[in-house]
Amino acid sequence: MPEYIIDPIGKPRMTRSDKWKQRPPVLRYRMFCDEARLHDIRVPESGAHITYVLPMPKSWSQKKRARMVGKPHQQKPDIDNLTKALLDALFDDDAHIWDVRASKIWGETGMIIIEEQKPA
Repeated sequence: MPEYIIDPIGKPRMTRSDKWKQRPPVLRYRMFCDEARLHDIRVPESGAHITYVLPMPKSWSQKKRARMVGKPHQQKPDIDNLTKALLDALFDDDAHIWDVRASKIWGETGMIIIEEQKPA
């Protein structure tokens, strides 16, 4: 079960002018794409469970942090945008990926965990 220490981010809505403009959300997304490729992340096409561990805010108390670690992350970024960002970062054409399950949870550090799932 490979774990990649990388802060997951959702794919931003992009326009044609983002090819030359320097909007901060797009720059963060491009940095995520570069980092994902550097980590050599692999997503099996035959079935994968991707768990996105999103870092807890620094402003949270130690008590709240202890209570929330491993709990479901139920706010933005949306899980579909996280998955789209990851697959678009790794593949020019992700049409060959046909089975993916995704979850997102709170954690101390940002991480992406990929488990291969056997097709039924």
